[in-house]
Amino acid sequence: MPFEFIPITLDIRSEYETIRKNTPIMSADYTFTNLWGWADYYGLSVAFIDSVAIIHQEYPYHCYWAPIGKWNDFDLNIIKELPKRNDFLKRIQPERTFYQSNEIPAPCGQSSADNIICMHRVPEEFAEMAQKTFGESVVKKETRGQWEYIYDKNDLANLSGNRFHKKKNHVNSFYKNYGNNYYEFQADPQQKGSIEEVLLLQEEWCQWHDCATSDSLRAENDVVFRVAGNWGRLGNLIGGSLYAEDKMVAFAIAEELSDDSLVIHFEKAQTDYRGAYQAINHSIVNHHGQNYSFINREQDMDEEGLRKAKESYLPVDYLKKSTLVFTL
Repeated sequence: MPFEFIPITLDIRSEYETIRKNTPIMSADYTFTNLWGWADYYGLSVAFIDSVAIIHQEYPYHCYWAPIGKWNDFDLNIIKELPKRNDFLKRIQPERTFYQSNEIPAPCGQSSADNIICMHRVPEEFAEMAQKTFGESVVKKETRGQWEYIYDKNDLANLSGNRFHKKKNHVNSFYKNYGNNYYEFQADPQQKGSIEEVLLLQEEWCQWHDCATSDSLRAENDVVFRVAGNWGRLGNLIGGSLYAEDKMVAFAIAEELSDDSLVIHFEKAQTDYRGAYQAINHSIVNHHGQNYSFINREQDMDEEGLRKAKESYLPVDYLKKSTLVFTL
């Protein structure tokens, strides 16, 4: 079967999102915003096959992501025919800003080479389908850092009870000291909540966290600039900001993940303002989360501090994902 992997551009957003909405499990990884935002960093491309989308990752290692679309209509034997690493190496390699090599070992221990297919960010439900189909020819490896955190919307909106006492205190302290001055994103640079101010705060945040010394933070900074800078072209994104002393001190970027879930892609705040992080999370959920039952706050990437922060909001569930190694 011929596979045509094409770049992830804004031109395919509508086609891709139509297919994504038919996927049984809605993962934040697979939103078009996420794919397009990180496409250059990971060298992502996509092939459309029988109303299913298959994503290939080129950096820092060759690997596939789980198919997107109607899994029950997908012939899993197609996985046997997916191009291997050497097939992609034949293509002209773009100049890399971050990874100069794609020889870094994949989480499965090797890239998609020879008769090995590496597939990561795989929801548990698809992993079970693959294991039933291929038996011992597929091995599942846990990737805890890729699990997505899912919260009850009412928990984050209300912060009720002793469980959230400290969070509520931080939020109340921020509102008391600086007011609840929440503004949705605006294109007009003269208006509060302007994209221009969002990018300025992101740039300042990156300076405070010394992004120049961290590939991952520098990449995330580029992704925030790319997403926010193309706000009107990415569909139904949701963005809001908080002001203190007439200055933007926090912002969040979110979008609808499914009919019952809102995903928060980015939250950034100036920590000199006590409670700013807790307040922006509280604000965006209350302003934009009322039509949803759940809030997805993505994964922790095995970063200890981030895991602790996400766990502190007491998730009600996780979208568990793993890496699959196919020997076919």
